Amino acid sequence: MNWIQSLYQTYDNCREFVGVTEVGSAALLLPLSHTTQNAHIEVTLDQNANLIAARVLSKEDQQTLVPCTEASGGRSGSKPTNHPLCDKLQYLAGDFLNFGGTVTSGFAKEPEEAHKNYLALLGDWQRKNPHPKIRIVLDYVKKARLVHDLVDQKIIPVFAGGSDSAEFLHEWADKESEPPPIFSALPAGNSPQDAFVRWVVAIPGDPEPHLWRDRSIWESWNEYYGSTQDFVGLCYVNGEETTLAEQHPAKLRHAADKAKLISANDGSGFTFRGRFTDNDGLQTCGVGFEVTQKAHNALRWLIARQGRRLGDQAIVSWALTGQSIPDALVATDDLFDEEDDFLNEGLNPGESSIAEVNTGESTALALNKKLLGYQAELGDTTGIVVLSLDSATPGRMAISYYRELTSSEYLARIEKWHTDTAWPQNYGKARKFVGAPSPFDIAQCAYGSRLDDKLKAATCRRLLPCIIENRPIPADLVAGCVRRATARHGLENWEWEKALGIACALFRKQQLHSKNEEYAMSLERDRKTRSYLYGRLLAVADLLEQATYQKDEKRATHAARSMQVFADKPFSAWTNIEKALVPYKRTLAANKPGLLEYFDKEIREVMDCFSSAEEFAKDEKLNGEFLLAYHCQRSALRKGNKGENAENESE
Repeated sequence: MNWIQSLYQTYDNCREFVGVTEVGSAALLLPLSHTTQNAHIEVTLDQNANLIAARVLSKEDQQTLVPCTEASGGRSGSKPTNHPLCDKLQYLAGDFLNFGGTVTSGFAKEPEEAHKNYLALLGDWQRKNPHPKIRIVLDYVKKARLVHDLVDQKIIPVFAGGSDSAEFLHEWADKESEPPPIFSALPAGNSPQDAFVRWVVAIPGDPEPHLWRDRSIWESWNEYYGSTQDFVGLCYVNGEETTLAEQHPAKLRHAADKAKLISANDGSGFTFRGRFTDNDGLQTCGVGFEVTQKAHNALRWLIARQGRRLGDQAIVSWALTGQSIPDALVATDDLFDEEDDFLNEGLNPGESSIAEVNTGESTALALNKKLLGYQAELGDTTGIVVLSLDSATPGRMAISYYRELTSSEYLARIEKWHTDTAWPQNYGKARKFVGAPSPFDIAQCAYGSRLDDKLKAATCRRLLPCIIENRPIPADLVAGCVRRATARHGLENWEWEKALGIACALFRKQQLHSKNEEYAMSLERDRKTRSYLYGRLLAVADLLEQATYQKDEKRATHAARSMQVFADKPFSAWTNIEKALVPYKRTLAANKPGLLEYFDKEIREVMDCFSSAEEFAKDEKLNGEFLLAYHCQRSALRKGNKGENAENESE
């Protein structure tokens, strides 16, 4: 199965969603031969084709489902093809030119052509497949007074007070007063003459006056448009002789997206010349009109409904049946809903949530139960598709990643990623969890918080195969995150804590994949590698100094400030850190001798673990393992410190 067949099948499996806007989502699965546009003005007509009301639409209410042709659905350039029903004023208004309206440059030689084309298409639709509401709109448009009526309704501002000799007001120059609502409804830089109009037809007894919601109008347009198509050939997707598509839809990632997955320039572009004699697709492969409409509508709906967009890149994963699946690009805690009660199962007394647990056992248990719920709904063999789109130019788009899996494979890969990359994460007071960071957090950790969307998108694209196919994490990403966590100067404490958790998670996953070396999320006192031991020493020195601070004292310790130097030359840096600890040890000896003994005992234990004095005295650079040791030793010391303090108080 290929991408277009997968999407075609998805559309057929999700027919109940066609034309339905789900609660809390702007995603809309379009009927065939329809597209969405942001309308700015809503015009209401009565049964006698008279305008009875008009209003400017708010940004939240602008999305409108409109009928379209192949040419208008992907229109662009200086002479865009009109839609058959709802469109801009230059097409709809017969008095557009009377008010000084400027048509797009392709119509400059014959400015009335845009309106004539609209009337011809709408009239042909009404003749061949009549509909009472379409007749009312046609009768009104023929009056050629749309702009005049909108001026009278105070919708369109003009010079000279609204007479027939007035002209469109293109911008609001009076900064001391509020501009008319139409300026707020339009995109920045657009004039009221660029407004898009949608229709409401109020007929007594009719349950649905809004034309963009009326299913009978959808069906009427589809029947009419299907009767006008005569380009027949073999569809290479479903293997049938059928009406072939001559052009393919755009607007896949958002309403203003002009890039297409399937396209061929006309003869003036010479895109196909040298390989084919024409651009109709018969010399390569034909795609049925219904197939391409369904596939592109499904993809547009899936991206809006559950996709991830970063600049020009869009990533989406879905089940061919339309059922819900876990997102591959989120952190572990985002996989769970508030109603997932099993999150807190198995916690020790006093632990209010899974975020307080420093081992991965509870997280793994909760994750397994969550994914088992998906497994029960999907079964083992439901098709899952992961797809990434990107465009290098405004008009051409490519599939940068495509993978088909069964539901059991997909869920197993998701579980493995979140299990192997699990580590205690600290994103601040409001968010702490045990699990894997998201690719977006990894990109931010590796390249800094100011990275642009292109770099973020490239990082996510590189990590996608690591999640879906269990490939190794790119070494430069791991090194970048380790370097970021090591260079803690210049970072707020919460930023550094976040970077530390992400770096530990990635290094742990890298070692597990490349060397089959598994690291526990708790302190491993029997691990005697050089980097691990030095990481433990740094954590002891850090907490020893902190133990002498006053309650509200938050300055960085000498060990914290020396972390980057320590990672490069640990023996030299440790010598300096030991000297800096002397006054703090004196303070503890005077005030908390038991606590000082606790820290000294920990240092002696670590020192005894080095295989030799020569091993300890090496000044070679440490690898990311020292961060894991630092993190685990710090957690162990804090727990032990609480117990030591309680013992001292009882004495």
